[in-house]
Amino acid sequence: MKPTDPVFQVALPDARGINLFHADPDFAGLLQHYLEPRLYAHLLPHFERLGALAGDELDRLAAAADRNPPVLHQRTRSGEDRQWIEKHPAYRRLEEVAFGEYGLAAMSHRGGVLGWPAPLPPIAKYALTYLYVQAEFGACCPLSMTDALTRTLRKFGDPALVARYLPGLTQQDLDALTQGAMFMTEQGAGSDVGATATRAVREGDNWRLYGDKWFCSNADAGLALVLARPDGAPAGTKGLSLFLLTKELPDASPNHYRIVRLKDKLGTRDMPSGEIRLEGAIAHLVGDPQRGFVQMADMINMSRLSNGMRAAGMMRRALTEALFIARRRVAFGKPLIELPLMRRQLLKLTVPTEAARSVMLYTAVELAKADDADETARRRVRLLTPLLKFRACRDARRVTGDAMEVRGGAGYIEEWSDARLVRDAHLGSIWEGTSNIVALDVLRAIRKERALEAMEFDLGRAAGFARSADEAHARQAATGLYYACAAAILEREGRTLLARLVRRHRLEPRDPLQPVDDTFAEALLQ
Repeated sequence: MKPTDPVFQVALPDARGINLFHADPDFAGLLQHYLEPRLYAHLLPHFERLGALAGDELDRLAAAADRNPPVLHQRTRSGEDRQWIEKHPAYRRLEEVAFGEYGLAAMSHRGGVLGWPAPLPPIAKYALTYLYVQAEFGACCPLSMTDALTRTLRKFGDPALVARYLPGLTQQDLDALTQGAMFMTEQGAGSDVGATATRAVREGDNWRLYGDKWFCSNADAGLALVLARPDGAPAGTKGLSLFLLTKELPDASPNHYRIVRLKDKLGTRDMPSGEIRLEGAIAHLVGDPQRGFVQMADMINMSRLSNGMRAAGMMRRALTEALFIARRRVAFGKPLIELPLMRRQLLKLTVPTEAARSVMLYTAVELAKADDADETARRRVRLLTPLLKFRACRDARRVTGDAMEVRGGAGYIEEWSDARLVRDAHLGSIWEGTSNIVALDVLRAIRKERALEAMEFDLGRAAGFARSADEAHARQAATGLYYACAAAILEREGRTLLARLVRRHRLEPRDPLQPVDDTFAEALLQ
């Protein structure tokens, strides 16, 4: 046989170049369900274009940027001590699409983005970013933090401070853009934020910050929100104040802090995370000095919601790849998707993927109501945000790993998207609170803010268990409550087959050795 013979020409199915919006036919229907008709019609061409970019150019750029992580430089070639981070051109182009062409960090804060005269509702931002993250996760962290910092600064900052920095934060011109970050984690504190040791010292009209922040993503951001303890303030979270740290001082000289090193991370390799030492850095006090942690929690919660959205997007990309392969790869004389065990595996990928997306979209709609002073909606968001962050991020680790198996050995190779998805998926369960911390936050939302009562739909046994759960069972309670919410939301969307699958496999008791007949749901794989 020769290499030109047909037996040598069988290639792996390659989804590169497909439109990720069109490859997900249910997405358009969900957008029609949640968006008002005029806005849906206006945004549809933008979704279609972004779907094409995500399936081709952005995917190529993400792979290149992942192979070429950022580099921290300490000196200029002329010998000047000045730090800067060199980012690969592929990463810069990814930023250009997200911040520039689509204005994903600006669209919630001003009109004019994507040709819409008013600020766009949260669901537009989350739905578009959900599509973008299917190609690229790393740039979504700076994107989310810039958006969340802008929101928190607008809510709690002095009007003069907002007026000074808002234009840069909402720019779409990358040369004029000011990106945001959150420098909170300390090695000695970790999840125990109340143990924060960073000091804030008052010197005349200025505040100066001293201490080490151990995990700072988007390390070279122009602005960062930082928690610090003013000298003499009490211990614990009640003694923390919130500060806005600028990368440069008014005379354009560097502020008094330095990046000690960049992190060598499992995932999000293309986005710079670093350790930062504050050496008397000048910062602006934000809001009430006695409520720093409460104010920072607003940014943390927005980042948690974004984490859940990104997990949903990565699951969808993994599922899209798995379906593409299963429909085109032949084994034992049949397409993989016709094999019973593969069909069952694909359904098991579909359930958490669709649950996460529906919870995310519903939460985004409730967030808009909450921002319009709807107290019941605020309490719903207060509960749904940690639920989504906890469960969707954990599900993404399993879904991306199981989807890799559908491609087989090739999925383990870095040439394909599978390995990058698996690595990036592990991030969501750690950033902005590990699974234990976020599950405990679910219990706090139930007990202290009556968040469970704010949910208007029937959550059945899950509600009773969540109310009575102790800390040792917080994760079990959060999981049950999340899937009860997901089933109810899917039912409201008219997706009864998916709702039934969620109830059967996530909520109802059953014998683990008893075969389950899910053939009623196989229409979902058509």
